[in-house]
Amino acid sequence: MLTFDIAGSQVDGARDYQEDAFLINRLSNLDGTRTGALVVVADGMGGHAAGNVASNMAVQIFNKHLISNFPGENLAAVLREAVVLSNESIRETVRETTALKGMGSTIVAALMEDTSLYWASVGDSHLYLLLDKALKKLNVDHSYGGYVTRMAAQGKPVAPDTGLSRNMLMSVLTGEEINDIDCPATAITLQAGDRLIIASDGLDTLSQGNLLVFMETCKTAKDAVEAMLRAIQSAGMPRQDNATVVAVLIGEKNAPPAPPPPARPQYTPRGLASPPIQSPSPRISQASAVPKRSKAPLGMLAVAALLIAGYGLWPRSSMIPPSPSSITRAQVPTAAAPAILTAQRAPQATAEVLTTPTTVPVDALPPSATGTGQTFRDVGGPLMVRIPAGHYLMGSPDNGTAFSERPQHAVKLGTFSIGVYEITIAEYNTFAAANGRGKPHTGAARGATNPVFFVNWQDAVAYAAWLSAHTGKRYRLPTEAEWEYAARAGTQSDYWWGRELGEGHAHCVACGSTIDAHAPASVGQFAHNAYGLYDTAGNVQEWVADCYHDTYEGAPSDGSVFSGGDCRYHVVRGGAFSNGPKALRSAAREKFQTSAASDSVGFRIVREN
Repeated sequence: MLTFDIAGSQVDGARDYQEDAFLINRLSNLDGTRTGALVVVADGMGGHAAGNVASNMAVQIFNKHLISNFPGENLAAVLREAVVLSNESIRETVRETTALKGMGSTIVAALMEDTSLYWASVGDSHLYLLLDKALKKLNVDHSYGGYVTRMAAQGKPVAPDTGLSRNMLMSVLTGEEINDIDCPATAITLQAGDRLIIASDGLDTLSQGNLLVFMETCKTAKDAVEAMLRAIQSAGMPRQDNATVVAVLIGEKNAPPAPPPPARPQYTPRGLASPPIQSPSPRISQASAVPKRSKAPLGMLAVAALLIAGYGLWPRSSMIPPSPSSITRAQVPTAAAPAILTAQRAPQATAEVLTTPTTVPVDALPPSATGTGQTFRDVGGPLMVRIPAGHYLMGSPDNGTAFSERPQHAVKLGTFSIGVYEITIAEYNTFAAANGRGKPHTGAARGATNPVFFVNWQDAVAYAAWLSAHTGKRYRLPTEAEWEYAARAGTQSDYWWGRELGEGHAHCVACGSTIDAHAPASVGQFAHNAYGLYDTAGNVQEWVADCYHDTYEGAPSDGSVFSGGDCRYHVVRGGAFSNGPKALRSAAREKFQTSAASDSVGFRIVREN
């Protein structure tokens, strides 16, 4: 029998808030004949409140599942199930509290029973084993840099994408499907004298040589943890991340007694000095304190300004908390030929008003675009711009990590017309009034030229069908291929304005916008792209016609709707005011539940020429 001397602690580093959470717990069956020790470390992402919520939740749900299923016949399967349940709890919390959209967490857990070590890991936190005077990393690094290194080690070198940081995550808990879970089915056998480190990536400040010295020379786990954290603070890194370290010293049963694992969890949530949150869905008031530099109250909308939605790859920057992912949507008829769902009057003769791109009076809207296309509007319809025929490469390169944007493929399109702006509240309310539909809950203070939001996919299809009947022209939602072609406007860079996000190009988290960060802005507040379209990046995400597919395998090359897919969800494009840089890329795509609505999702429409 072995003994486990376990201790853990954490420091904030250069941050003024704490997003790490960790837990040390003693597991036992009812008669005490089988016991184990569980260590869980979670590194939250999504801002000073949301990251704390995500890491707390992951630790609590994981621990609860282990308590309920220990000892069990297959502990590796129990660990994997705990990861999945932790991820699902994040998804449900984001669904119930949209202000938390974008939060996520890494997780690494080690379970020791007798001489067996099992683990489960998602993200870039660490599990090290000190064995025979060598430090070995046991778990897989799910960062982009780790992926490149693994490919090289397997003899399949990948040319690094210069637009991607090596520390960006390829697998993380965000509520969306987990790309990869490192959870070996076979345990590692432990022996007396072995030592373990379970830590968040803030430990990266120290070299493996330093870690080896601390773990070999310190007599207790507590001493080792304190030595490592002191060294991290002494290094004085200007952007030092939160750091959480748990050390395990393994001895023999007849050795001098070591401090046993605590009878109750030693649980230090990110930013909480008090006991762990008891509710599986912690409220914002239970999250970490507002950073000292922030003067705003910590309300749900204030949190939203700090969140970044996921896009398959999550940045690990202290300045740009990632995130990951969206809510989702379901099915209706294909938009290629929309049914006339709610028209209440017959088509009437309408005039197509052509205008020069530089002189378009659009009521209260900003001046028209000066792009390459000609703008026009049908009577009673939104301002449109003609998009020239052409071809482009849709999606992201195959050596990248945005798996849902692969494979990159050539698409050729004919001419079509698309809305210069996202459909506004005033435009949508005209449709709603004509059809006896309720107006979306956009708030009394929202202006007529703000994009409409809180509309689901069926609402957007119904608007296009009504407009078709009203004007006698064929309006519909854009296909995903049409949307990306129009948004790129002849570019292949991440954003239509270039490779870098910069400032002042869009309304989003980290975009440098001075507009209210809690809600969409009036359309047309930023520069248009070369085709004359405004707000294709940021402001609100936009519905397209296509049901969601996990990848572009089998996608059409003519720009038409990608048939099939999971029609409980439809694709949204362009990122929103509450999203971060990766979601604003021209290639970025997310799925959203077809029947759901959000304060960050609207739409623009296409008219067939």
